Amino acid sequence: MTLKEEFQTRNFSIYAQWIGILSMILCFALGIANIVSSIFTLHIVITIFAVLCLVSGFVIVFVEVPLLLRICPTSSGFDAAIRRISTNYMRAGAYGVMGALQFISIVGGATSLVAAAVFLTITAICYLLAGVKGQAFVGSKTLGGAGVAQMIV
Repeated sequence: MTLKEEFQTRNFSIYAQWIGILSMILCFALGIANIVSSIFTLHIVITIFAVLCLVSGFVIVFVEVPLLLRICPTSSGFDAAIRRISTNYMRAGAYGVMGALQFISIVGGATSLVAAAVFLTITAICYLLAGVKGQAFVGSKTLGGAGVAQMIV
């Protein structure tokens, strides 16, 4: 199935997975940018939320690209925690929590971390819509889902 065909399925979990990848990129970029800027301004609260944004980015990498769980050396506890986030509702909850954390960063002042919060929340909404509509989670073949990980082992 090509990427175009995946998007034509109208399955919200596919949309959420790709928006999640965009969220991951934003989390990495904005986390690093806000760490650098908050260190120069000595703003501890923003530094803490920027680090949380970076951690969210790393979690998203392993949640959305299941192939990496087989390739990267991680602990069995970490693998088990990531594997628990497998249903649409669990993914919606995880993204909702990550988005809420970034919205709380406004307490330290309005920063670009709000953009990450918006994308994380949009991803949560897409996964929630997939769950409410009863759509089964479908992993994108491009991102290592649907049997690609089994071909490597």
